[in-house]
Amino acid sequence: MTELAPRPSVPEVSVERSTADVSAAPQTTTWVVPPPAKKKRHLGRWIGISATAVIASLAVVASLVLIAPGTTVAGVNVGGMTVGSASEAVSQRLADTTVVITGADGDTVVRGAQLGASVANASADGAATEVTGDDLGASVDAQALAEQAHTQNPLWNVTAWNAKTSVTPTVTLDEKAANAALLSAAPSLFVEPVNATLAFDAATASYAVTPAVDGAGVDLHSIRTALQDALVSGESSVEVAATPTVVAASASTEAVTATATQLNTILDGAGFYVGEERTVPVDRAVVASWITLSTNDDGTYAYTADEAAIQSVVDTLPAAINREAVNGAEITDTEGATLDTIIAGVEGRALGDTSAVATAFATQLAGGEPAFVLPVTVTPAQVTKTSRSIVVNLSEQREYLFENGQVIDSFLISSGKDGFSSHTGSFRITAKLTSQNMGNRDLTQAPNYFTEGVPDVMYYNGDEALHGAYWHNNFGNVMSHGCINMPLDKAAQVFDWAPMGTEVTVTY
Repeated sequence: MTELAPRPSVPEVSVERSTADVSAAPQTTTWVVPPPAKKKRHLGRWIGISATAVIASLAVVASLVLIAPGTTVAGVNVGGMTVGSASEAVSQRLADTTVVITGADGDTVVRGAQLGASVANASADGAATEVTGDDLGASVDAQALAEQAHTQNPLWNVTAWNAKTSVTPTVTLDEKAANAALLSAAPSLFVEPVNATLAFDAATASYAVTPAVDGAGVDLHSIRTALQDALVSGESSVEVAATPTVVAASASTEAVTATATQLNTILDGAGFYVGEERTVPVDRAVVASWITLSTNDDGTYAYTADEAAIQSVVDTLPAAINREAVNGAEITDTEGATLDTIIAGVEGRALGDTSAVATAFATQLAGGEPAFVLPVTVTPAQVTKTSRSIVVNLSEQREYLFENGQVIDSFLISSGKDGFSSHTGSFRITAKLTSQNMGNRDLTQAPNYFTEGVPDVMYYNGDEALHGAYWHNNFGNVMSHGCINMPLDKAAQVFDWAPMGTEVTVTY
């Protein structure tokens, strides 16, 4: 018997019968429609495709950031490394290098870390970090070396694999750290230099310098070269014969002498000034007591000044500065040029506020400036000037004394007689003698006369002079050999009244 296939289900559909048979109840027929079939998902196929793409992408990225296999930098195989990893490897390589120093006390082993070897290391993003061994002092730019190796031999460039690179490190040494390590390892190779010293010498009241003495040490150039050669060749150890060198004192004689010179210049000019005048000088030893010396890290000198010590001198300034003005008096010629000062005019002074003087002067001294200009109000002195001149009238045989153009006195004189006439003209007094012998003791010789102890002599024209005459009383008449004879009292008066340079006019 043949089995019939089941009828497919259909959706339920309601069909209402005819209402002709009202006696029969209404009937409903249902048709069922099946839901649509679900589609199959091929998830595994899509996952496989995405992973392959990611792996390929990562491979591309890696080929861009990694260094080609077989590449070496400073003896370190950095193939397959990132720039940052390569930089760190080179850093470690330098720190582990051993340098054998041959010195007077035999072979001494000094490691790169002891020498003060260091590598300026940095991450790939450029953030620099300092990598040291034990107080590292040698340095090589490992980051730059790694970057250069990657630039020349990137992983993506197959032709660069196992190729030689021209990357060459340059090592430098921290002199202070390297010397400290060598000194600790081989002290017999070193003689400590002695710095120059500076101190105030009370005997000379000056700062004196004790010269520096050079020491001895090891030439670091040979050490640096050997360490670099070892790094280039990939050797973990290298031997270097110690080469002696002069080690100069950090505080040289020249440097300390320069400070001493500056300090002695301060001692030379230290004081309180009113304008250009050092009105209140300060003793050199006192200034030195104000100054405190200190040494810098290298042994050279610095100095400061003590405000409190300066203040003790500032407190004495009013008595030394303040004064009343003193009016003066001068004798001049008819043009106003000063011939003599009768009373020197002195300006008055009044010291101003000194509350900040000590602080300001201390700062000034520390800067090498020794002259402190005080705040002072000055009152100028009034100076009275009187012009003086002499006129001799040969026709009148009279001498006139002028002050400020006015005659203040006149008297009879005796000028040169015939054959010895007094010369006329405008002259000035060029020499003054309180007493002098005139003529010649041998009367047979010119000028055929001799007069002892001629008083109050004032030369104005060669050997012609105004002077007193005690040997005659015939004034008003010619009597002399060319000089102007004056009565003794008038000669003394004129001698005191007329300073050097007084104008003398001889006329008719």
